[in-house]
Amino acid sequence: MARHLLRSAVVLGLLSSIGPFAIDMYLPALPEIAAQLDTTVAATQTTLTGYFLAFGIAQMIYGPWADQSGRKVPLYVGLAIFLLGSIGCWLSPSIEWLTASRTVQGLGAAVLMVVPRAIIRDMHTGSEATRLMALIMLVISISPMLAPLAGSLIILFASWRGIFLALVVAGLIGLALTRFMLPETLADDARRPMNLKSMIRGCRILVTDRMFMGLTFIGGFAMSSFFVFIASASFVYTEQYGLSPMGFSLAFAINAVGFFSASQMAAPISDRIGMARTVSLGVTGFSIFSAILLFVTLAGWTTLPVLVGGLFISNACLGIVMPTTMVMALDNHGDIAGLASSLGGTLQMMVGGMMITIASPFFNGTATPMVAVIALCGLIAACISALVLGRFRLTPIE
Repeated sequence: MARHLLRSAVVLGLLSSIGPFAIDMYLPALPEIAAQLDTTVAATQTTLTGYFLAFGIAQMIYGPWADQSGRKVPLYVGLAIFLLGSIGCWLSPSIEWLTASRTVQGLGAAVLMVVPRAIIRDMHTGSEATRLMALIMLVISISPMLAPLAGSLIILFASWRGIFLALVVAGLIGLALTRFMLPETLADDARRPMNLKSMIRGCRILVTDRMFMGLTFIGGFAMSSFFVFIASASFVYTEQYGLSPMGFSLAFAINAVGFFSASQMAAPISDRIGMARTVSLGVTGFSIFSAILLFVTLAGWTTLPVLVGGLFISNACLGIVMPTTMVMALDNHGDIAGLASSLGGTLQMMVGGMMITIASPFFNGTATPMVAVIALCGLIAACISALVLGRFRLTPIE
């Protein structure tokens, strides 16, 4: 493996993992937060919805800004906003305050979704970019495997507020990485002015690109299924199956391992059969296995091992979908990579927030609503894949 590729993967992966860490680290504390702030499960889940929606909308600012000023200045600003939100969460006296502070966190963390993708597009395209994206996801995999465990340990000694203090430290580390280890990758002559006219023109190009929109929504519904799992899993594992916060963290880590382990196979599979066929294969597997899991759940056969195993297999299929759709969506839009990354990310986060909102009224502390919405995401993603990628299934795309 090239040394520069490994260095880029580590730095970009650590930066990109701060946002997911802000999601995963406090998941074991959700039941405790609901109890201490004297609120409902649905109200507690709004702290995730607010984060995701702000995370998505703010990307529309960071992308064009990164195309105009370069990649580093937006990173500095976004990380500073993330720090302010983390401090607000740490000091929150009520669920309303916590939700607002989580929204500020999302506004800042959005830059860590947009800019690393654009940096990858600055440096690489095609399977090489997929390989780098997969390496970054390998670094990010530290988050769902270790963040809930770290959150559980912090709860033992410092309550749920200590989790957000730890995120303040993570934000400071992100600023240090940006300052000392991340070079500017956008040349001066490649920068584009940020104005409403150019944004509208760029957005028009993107939204009329059937492939860009199709890949964005395939990835969006795939990602949404994971968001629904994130919003519901702590309550399902602790209430239906009686797990402790530490037990939940271990079960959550197993499910996440499936996703990120499979993501490392995305580039080799793409090299062999083509990127479009890789996406079709992954989406088909995800829709089938999530539908089987729903049938088993409705039949009343979902023991804890069955649920964890079914989610592991479904998430493994998503692992080859996510990095590949991200790369394919940007491949033909290198001149507006920042805008394309931000628009794609915004649409995906809005879909994720929408699916959590749809699931919340039906949540009853059991696995059934969670699995049903995950299966619905799989069905929608499969339909979009059939419409957009069907003609590529017999012809590899390089």
